[in-house]
Amino acid sequence: MSDRSSLGPWVRRFLLEHLVDERNLSKNTQQSYRDALRLLLPFVANRVKKAVDCLQVDHLNADTIRAFLSHLEKNRRCTVRTRNQRLAAIHALVRFISERSPEHLQWCSQIRTVPFKRTGKSPIPYLEKFELDALLAAPNVRTEQGRRDHALLLFLYNSGARASEATLVTVRDIEALTDGSGVVELFGKGNKRRTCPLWKSTMSELLSLRGSRSPTDRLFLNRFGHPITRFGVHTMVERHAKAASKKVPGIRKKRVSPHTIRHSTATHLLRSGVDINTIRAWMGHVSIDTTNIYAEIDLEVKARALAACETDQRRRRQRKNWKDDRSLLAFLNSL
Repeated sequence: MSDRSSLGPWVRRFLLEHLVDERNLSKNTQQSYRDALRLLLPFVANRVKKAVDCLQVDHLNADTIRAFLSHLEKNRRCTVRTRNQRLAAIHALVRFISERSPEHLQWCSQIRTVPFKRTGKSPIPYLEKFELDALLAAPNVRTEQGRRDHALLLFLYNSGARASEATLVTVRDIEALTDGSGVVELFGKGNKRRTCPLWKSTMSELLSLRGSRSPTDRLFLNRFGHPITRFGVHTMVERHAKAASKKVPGIRKKRVSPHTIRHSTATHLLRSGVDINTIRAWMGHVSIDTTNIYAEIDLEVKARALAACETDQRRRRQRKNWKDDRSLLAFLNSL
């Protein structure tokens, strides 16, 4: 690249070459980075009184980035999590530039000093089994759309699939087994594929939904016969969650989305005694640390249950003084 000071060519290379060819990031991540720059560049252009196409690399600096992040929170009312996502995209861009243009190393270091904000650890939303059953029973299965919605809800719960993964499932991705159950191949984050088992009830619903369609057709269609989008999946889940909350009012207190169903799958699998590594593979987690979040949930539930089962007599029992515990003292002396 002849002109290393112009920002535009760097942005184009970053979006079209780096994210797609070198990083092989998912479409959603690419769009997230693109959206961050669509907000940043006009903000910077207005701040320096230049056209977007005339921006220079040096027009991006730490003070401008801080002002942009403040604008996101105050004017656009973005959450801290969204603010941090935008900053991550900016950090990725400046790192990309500095790795290919050594003269911008100091510039990159200054911008990278802009810190992420700490966010409170929000609890993972999930549905109890009776709440999930109410959600599955919400669609009117006497109608064609109701049967489709019920099959999709059951599939999301059975497989733990993300909304985007469910939209990509084709007819040939599901395979029936001799005992009536089945498996599905999911195309997930990082272009990774994984195989999940399907219950007999799920497989029966999907085979009915599939009919005699072509193997390359998408499995889940909207009411117009087009492949359903992830926004369509979100809308469908929210609609039936609202209906289910009339019978189970506790659902109203929870934010129910396709990802809530995914969290419910992992939590219920863990409670059923499924090994944590099996759950990691089932959910398509890259790191076991992500799956361990559900173990923390389950430990909290077990602790509450144990406390509830504790008898009044045990609560009144005076605890033994640790000084009188000779086995403990012997242990400490042996260290």
